[in-house]
Amino acid sequence: MSTTPPSHPDRYTVEIKPRAADADGHPNHGATLRTAVVEATGRTGESGYPRYEGEGVQAEIDPETRTVEAITLDGEELPYGWVAELSGGA
Repeated sequence: MSTTPPSHPDRYTVEIKPRAADADGHPNHGATLRTAVVEATGRTGESGYPRYEGEGVQAEIDPETRTVEAITLDGEELPYGWVAELSGGA
């Protein structure tokens, strides 16, 4: 008997990084400054994607592309140029 995976994962690990690109414009985001495990809230965010929360992070994540579509860190937007991406697993 096989089971079907849920349409949206229950949790992700989000990595906060300090830059969108290196000095040459390559997508090198730098060292991880902070990680947070976020769990599904069962709600959809303003972006239309599932909302996840945990450890001071609120994120809206596209489960198909594994893209962080919206995020706040400790109730604030990320500083200009910082990025959020998902790590391999929670």
